[in-house]
Amino acid sequence: MTIDPAGLTAHHTGCLPELLGMRFVDATTDRVVAELAIRDDLKTIGGRLHGGTIMALADTVAATATFLNLPPGAGTTTLESKTNFFAGASEGTVRATSTPLHRGRTTMVWETRVTDAAGRLLALVIQTQMVLLPRAPGSPSVPRTSATASP
Repeated sequence: MTIDPAGLTAHHTGCLPELLGMRFVDATTDRVVAELAIRDDLKTIGGRLHGGTIMALADTVAATATFLNLPPGAGTTTLESKTNFFAGASEGTVRATSTPLHRGRTTMVWETRVTDAAGRLLALVIQTQMVLLPRAPGSPSVPRTSATASP
């Protein structure tokens, strides 16, 4: 099933992805792609795209891919993210493509490849997303343990 990329971009209005200038260009439940134009205010003092920008791009794309695969009423949050940087970029557009490595009931793991306009690999990110299942009505917000249970 194809999802409207413009709708995903609009969904992030008012948040960091909009500030960074991210734009979703392709989306299915099996693959999500977004692009980002390199600007001077997203670079390091050395003139290369900041690693934090690359990580934020990858995190957003993988989290969005998870969102597209959630059961009704569920949410998601990033549990862990591992980034390997291979090359820098100083101009043009970068592209992040996320594909699933694991889609389970409580976690999903996504591989995100960040490339430059020539297709050169800049970074590879493996990210684990927690699936936040909806709570049953009346269930406590904090799990009850012997330390938190009422007598």
